[in-house]
Amino acid sequence: MRPEQIIRRPIGLTEKASRLRTEANQVVFEVERTANKIQIRNAVEQLFEVKVTDVNTLVQRGKVKRLGRREVKRPNWKKAIVTLREGDDIQFFDESDDQAEE
Repeated sequence: MRPEQIIRRPIGLTEKASRLRTEANQVVFEVERTANKIQIRNAVEQLFEVKVTDVNTLVQRGKVKRLGRREVKRPNWKKAIVTLREGDDIQFFDESDDQAEE
């Protein structure tokens, strides 16, 4: 698999993800369910040009939602919490403009 196929999207807008980012230098991604930790590490290092020190993964179970009268189960998905080397950082949004306006 190519790195673009392994890393689906960053998860940065949740409270836990933002807390991990500021306190522990960790970044949270949604990844391909079949990807292992070594593939995730290599994909993050290639795409974002940072050094990864640790990768933790978990499978989020899909929630059961109501769709009219029916109950539909959303698909399971895999989450990866990636610890970056001290001094490395991944910027998903341009945060310099927000600080300049204040």
